[in-house]
Amino acid sequence: MNQKSNQTLAKRRAGFVLTAVLGLLLLSFFFFSCASLGSPEGGDIDETPPRFVKSNPPANATRFEGHKIELSFDEYISIEKPSEKVIITPPQKRTPVIRAIGKKISVELKDTLILNTTYTLDFTNGIVDNNEKNPLEGFTFAFSTGDVIDSLMISGLLLNAENLEPLSNVIVGIHSNPEDSAFTSLSFLRTTMTNDRGKFSIRNAAPGTYRLFALKDMNRNYKFDQKTEEIAFLDSLIVPSFEPAIRMDTVWKDSLTVDTIKEVHYTRFTPDDLTLFFFKENFETQYLSKSERPIRNQLAFHFNSADSLPPAIYLIKEDSIENIREDWYIPEYSPDKKNIIYWLTDSLLYQRDTLRLEVDYWQTDTLFNLSPVTDTLRFMWRKEAPKKKSKKELEKEAATIDFLKIDLSLKSSADIFDTLKITFSEPVREFDPKKIRIRQKVDTLWEARAFPMVKDTLNPRIFYINNDWTYGREFQIIVDSAAIFSIYDKWNDSTSVQFKFKEQEEYVNIYVKILGGEGNGFGELLNNSDIAIQTSALYDGELVFENLNPGKYYLRYIEDLNGNGKWDTGDYARHLQPEKVYYYPKAIDLPRKNTDLEVEWDIRMLPVDKQKPLEITKNKPAEKKPKRSEQNKNQQRNNTNQSNSNRTNMPAGGNSPRTLQRDLPATR
Repeated sequence: MNQKSNQTLAKRRAGFVLTAVLGLLLLSFFFFSCASLGSPEGGDIDETPPRFVKSNPPANATRFEGHKIELSFDEYISIEKPSEKVIITPPQKRTPVIRAIGKKISVELKDTLILNTTYTLDFTNGIVDNNEKNPLEGFTFAFSTGDVIDSLMISGLLLNAENLEPLSNVIVGIHSNPEDSAFTSLSFLRTTMTNDRGKFSIRNAAPGTYRLFALKDMNRNYKFDQKTEEIAFLDSLIVPSFEPAIRMDTVWKDSLTVDTIKEVHYTRFTPDDLTLFFFKENFETQYLSKSERPIRNQLAFHFNSADSLPPAIYLIKEDSIENIREDWYIPEYSPDKKNIIYWLTDSLLYQRDTLRLEVDYWQTDTLFNLSPVTDTLRFMWRKEAPKKKSKKELEKEAATIDFLKIDLSLKSSADIFDTLKITFSEPVREFDPKKIRIRQKVDTLWEARAFPMVKDTLNPRIFYINNDWTYGREFQIIVDSAAIFSIYDKWNDSTSVQFKFKEQEEYVNIYVKILGGEGNGFGELLNNSDIAIQTSALYDGELVFENLNPGKYYLRYIEDLNGNGKWDTGDYARHLQPEKVYYYPKAIDLPRKNTDLEVEWDIRMLPVDKQKPLEITKNKPAEKKPKRSEQNKNQQRNNTNQSNSNRTNMPAGGNSPRTLQRDLPATR
């Protein structure tokens, strides 16, 4: 091969090598770029909260004279709702400036610091990391303007007095002044805020004797100076202390195997098991929130409370009409008596487009006392312009009778405890009892029955059929045409309804023996929304709930100290705590018909904070975030379950005689 051919071959080989190298570089760059677009899947979610690293001044510094504190953490952080979640104690009159910048928190105090005082910055759960928002629970920072850091602590739990719900983000504070007036006239000496489970810890308290309170502070002045504020107070005085203690800590090899159990020595600060019951005093401000004329012949008044109602109403003399009826209105009250509709009975009056009334009522003044008020109110009615209608539509409208409407509450299948209510569209002026017939089916024949028709005391449009109904019986109500006339001379069209009450065997009954109670009381059977569906007074130590539909129920018991049949709130001025409430600690499940259940319940067997079943607790513990590996396993498990979703188990059927079950309370 000649020299020229060798040179050409060498050039080709060099070009091939260069091309291969460039290709490999490009391919490597491509894979590197793709790998850099996102993080690998299957990794763990960051569940670690931010970690406090250092501060200026140092933690628990003494003789502090500055106004700025800087806290450093191991990752980028933010503060959620600093005005709500960050508590500085003693309370500050001027709001401090709190900022999160990168991995630091800056706190600039605006108040002059008190000499020889321990200050605490309580961040509750407000500090979170920027990415996963993991909260740093219960973080506090303390310093002192004197030579000593006070270190005592008072801890406990805040519950809603009426339903034992743990309450979050509520201020809890102490006073060293034992007088009742301290809570209403002085700001708290030291404060904290309840966490998401209602727990609180007042830190850095000095030795002494204190009174403990909780407050839904409406005006942020740390004292109970508004009747609408919710509160809690402890009856006894508190003397904080500490003692050496030992707890047993378990070290696990894995989720099933214990490695070691070791003793941990620590300092226990007491009291650490206090329970406060939060309530709102029986007080509502009274004022007229709205007045209106919803239809031509109605005047409506809406009040904030039912105190000192109804108002006195008068026609303005200048607008008076000769020969007007003396009873020119009929009142209709809402069930809570806060809203009143006046049905105007005189056509000379309600045909007017404008009515002016003088209204006398009671209103809460600035000192929270009821004071008489006189208002002159104008009620306007503007009828909309009539729409154009065809001749056929007008003829049809003229031939249509505008009947008085009737609504019968019972349907074809009725429960034995149902109320037969008859509601009319307008107030009733008169009715002919002979044209309202009730019949009962006996074998195959209908026999006439006579039951009294009772008028509702608040609503002139509602009547009740008063009778003790019988299991399994079938009835029919027939209302003839023109049996009832309204105050506007409307009459009813004929109507009828047929209904049958369920058999006794279709129900379940629950009998509860109460142990540990004091005095009067009553029980409430609850649904899964924590709403009472049946109430039973305590009689001979027992609660009786009968004629229940099969299902799942919950149980609440109230110690009714005054025997008025309802739960009563507290009163701070009278040193009255709200009436005590207890929850049966688990669901009462009766899925089968024709079943009786007997329950023996010691209401004091469990602490009140351990009683309420989690299923009906609204403020449930926060669930921990699963790791991604766990999420993948769960997804795989769900896919497997989905593939088997067509295989179902059919429950056994058939009727059974009434059975008796006995249920025991939760294990001690």
